[in-house]
Amino acid sequence: MDQPVNLAAALASFDEVYSPRIVTRMNDYDVRVAHVRGEHVWHVHEDTDEFFLLIDGEFEIALRDRTVVLQPGDVFVVPRGVEHRPSSAGGGSILMFEPSGTLTTGDRHEGEIPGHVHSTTGQELTTPGTPATPTA
Repeated sequence: MDQPVNLAAALASFDEVYSPRIVTRMNDYDVRVAHVRGEHVWHVHEDTDEFFLLIDGEFEIALRDRTVVLQPGDVFVVPRGVEHRPSSAGGGSILMFEPSGTLTTGDRHEGEIPGHVHSTTGQELTTPGTPATPTA
C-alpha cells in the first residue's frame, strides 16, 4: 500500500456489518475499518489489546462490569484478556488496530455467532466492483 487510503471511500466500498476491511498495515498490525450495527458476540482476545476509534454513528462496548459509550472521534482500548461485546443500535463506522491475524470473534467467544457477524481476520480492501478476498 504505497498510496494514501481515504477512509470514507474505503467504507463506501462495502456494506456488510462487522466485516472489517484492512486499509493498511503497520509493522505486524492491521488497520481495519468496519460498519457496525446490532450486537457483536461476547468475546476475548487473550494476548492482545484491541483499539477502537469511532469514526461516525453510535458505538458501545459492553464489559462485564460496565458499558463504555463512544462518541464520534472517541478512542478506547479493550485490554487483553477482558471479555467484551461491541454493539451499535443505530449503526456507525469504526477503525481498529489489531495484530495481523487477530480473529474478530476472539480467542474464545460466548454462544452462537450471529449471522451478521463475520468471524474473520479481516478482508483486503478492494476497489468498488471487485470482490473482497477473505484472509481467513
